[in-house]
Amino acid sequence: MYSILKIYARLAIKLYCRSITCNHKKAFDTNGPLLIAVNHPNSFLDAVIIATLFKYPVYSLARGDVFKGKLVQFALKLLHIMPVYRISEGAANIGYNYKTFDACREIFKQNGHVLIFCEGICVNEWHLRPLKKGPARLVLQAWENNIPLQVLPIGINYDAFKSFGKTMIINTGSLVSKNDFSLANTEGRNIAQITEALTRQMQHLVIEIDTSDTVKRQQIFATKQHPLLKVLLAIPAFAGLLLHAPLYATVKFLVQNTRVHFAHYDSLLVVFLFMAYPVYLFAIALTGFWIWGGWYWLALVAVMPVLAWSYIQLKPRT
Repeated sequence: MYSILKIYARLAIKLYCRSITCNHKKAFDTNGPLLIAVNHPNSFLDAVIIATLFKYPVYSLARGDVFKGKLVQFALKLLHIMPVYRISEGAANIGYNYKTFDACREIFKQNGHVLIFCEGICVNEWHLRPLKKGPARLVLQAWENNIPLQVLPIGINYDAFKSFGKTMIINTGSLVSKNDFSLANTEGRNIAQITEALTRQMQHLVIEIDTSDTVKRQQIFATKQHPLLKVLLAIPAFAGLLLHAPLYATVKFLVQNTRVHFAHYDSLLVVFLFMAYPVYLFAIALTGFWIWGGWYWLALVAVMPVLAWSYIQLKPRT
């Protein structure tokens, strides 16, 4: 299921993001064992996008309070998502973190990839928050078990939240390995060393912008488009707007009425669209076939995503 959904997610992200710029694309081909240390500005959309960029399967650590009910737990397990609990989610749950860390070490032993949000909290902002000790503790435990784990710091940056047609800049840092440290100190000091090293890199990978400074944000995330492209895409973009407006308006209405926390709004919008879009495509195609006849209506299943992409390329920035 993970492999199938990853293919679909890669296509879907191209419709939700106007462009994704990476400073070092080859970093996403890095062999394991690898811990991917990422900032966390946009809920689980961060994990989805990073996972689609990597060549190998990626296991992600997510906040534990999401894992409610056996069905949800089963689904998240299929998606390679594992729980991490915070004190605020109940001291009784902290013990489950040991099981998750044990599972991570087993993944590392199999040369796997694990993603962890090193800030430990999601906030829609252009700012790096203090890193938690969890990533360093996981790294140190792997090294103590003679696992040749490397750490890849990544800064993920969005031009906007709560809208589609995003422009993204993803910066990858230098690989961090055991040879970069002198680990003859106490455990606490070793964890501090690793955290400080990750922080120094992340400070250069995460773009710092004041929330109210829209001018600077537009300058940093500006993309150039050839005038001819705008002419060629004008009609397809208009058609894409008309055909997809009912779906987007409906999903947006549903998400806004879930009373979801604002930091998770964008990700929930993506998930709803992700699930509804195939149904919407086939519904329109089958309706056209039923009313007017002709199997050519089924071609809309392939044509409509192209029209949606055309609109996203020309969509005004927010």
